[in-house]
Amino acid sequence: MTRNIGISIVPPKRTCEEELCPFHGKLPIRGKLIFGTAVSCKANKMSVISREYPRPVQKYKRYERSSSKVHAFVPACVDVQEGDEVKIAECRPISKTVSFVIVEVITKPVI
Repeated sequence: MTRNIGISIVPPKRTCEEELCPFHGKLPIRGKLIFGTAVSCKANKMSVISREYPRPVQKYKRYERSSSKVHAFVPACVDVQEGDEVKIAECRPISKTVSFVIVEVITKPVI
């Protein structure tokens, strides 16, 4: 049974027994939704997401590309690999650096 998390996304097909899963556990979702690319998936149940955004430069009245990295929790029911485009949602702090959870894998890389 999948919980309604309040975001219009496709829920994962697999199930899990994790307490920190927004779909099958009790982790509430709130705040920001961010789109990005999974850069590193080496840590246990954690992934590093890189996102690019335009940043204004006042002197030249133009924008420059800037990027930042966000650490996100990976539930057991979501399959994420390096290079995947993902959607992450803000949640309560899970650890010192992790305050986001992956809710959807948008596209998989073509190999």
